[in-house]
Amino acid sequence: MDDVDRKILAELQRDGRLTITELAERVQLSVSPCHRRLRALERSGVIAGYRAHLDAAALGLGFASLVFVTMRESDAATVARFEAAVVEVREVVQAQRLFGDPDYLLRVVTPDLAAFQRLYDARLATLPGVQRLSSTLIMKDVVGDRPLPT
Repeated sequence: MDDVDRKILAELQRDGRLTITELAERVQLSVSPCHRRLRALERSGVIAGYRAHLDAAALGLGFASLVFVTMRESDAATVARFEAAVVEVREVVQAQRLFGDPDYLLRVVTPDLAAFQRLYDARLATLPGVQRLSSTLIMKDVVGDRPLPT
């Protein structure tokens, strides 16, 4: 990867809807070489995909929380069952396995506190292998969905 590839990545992180012509113009390449570089970045997996960035509050999902999960056991079967179950919870928009305690960090969005409480009691607390849940409310996003450094 060279500086031109890094410029392509930076521009696409700013605006993933650029046409190949606009992208080529911004990185000062002709269209064909820019297109070849873009396809190579996609094939190599550096560009994992494209998607729209949605406003959760505008969609009625203005309540965000972080849920810390401590597992009862950490054997491979329990971890696999827990992770498969978490993937099925639509309100979990991010899930990370951590080193140390707690074992997982989940970012959850819901319409309001009442919806979060129902989700917490009915789904999150019943996930396979969960020993303890602890949650905190997100007051505001200071840095959110920042582009990766290129």
